Amino acid sequence: MSFDPISAALDIGKMAISRIWPDPAQQADAQLKLSKLAQDGDLAGLQAEVQLLLGQMDINKIEAASKSLFVSGWRPFIGWVCGFGIAWNFIFQPLISWIAFLFDVDLKGAPQLDISDLMTLLLGMLGLAAQRTYEKKHKVHSDSLK
Repeated sequence: MSFDPISAALDIGKMAISRIWPDPAQQADAQLKLSKLAQDGDLAGLQAEVQLLLGQMDINKIEAASKSLFVSGWRPFIGWVCGFGIAWNFIFQPLISWIAFLFDVDLKGAPQLDISDLMTLLLGMLGLAAQRTYEKKHKVHSDSLK
């Protein structure tokens, strides 16, 4: 039995069909109808998901075209914050710690960043940037906001 509710319902439906119709031809016909219903449900769910994504794309286009820095500038801001966090963690903090060690200065109050959340966000943004680069390279991109 499946953990997926749709598959579980299909399994139950197949068991019910085998008990209700003893004739193998009738069972096959009923199972075919059940499979068609499941496919129609899957297609309807997929269509709803596609419509949701298309709506989000339209919202993203409107946000990107906005003249307001608070609407269109949040993506670059997040990129700069992630970049600064990584630069602090891998460049500035070790360099400052090394200089402090050379001059025998104690830096117990220097902040230690846990950048695991920043890395998740940054890698997601870089993935989108890589996708955009791929689109441009293969000439499947559109520069116009239709």
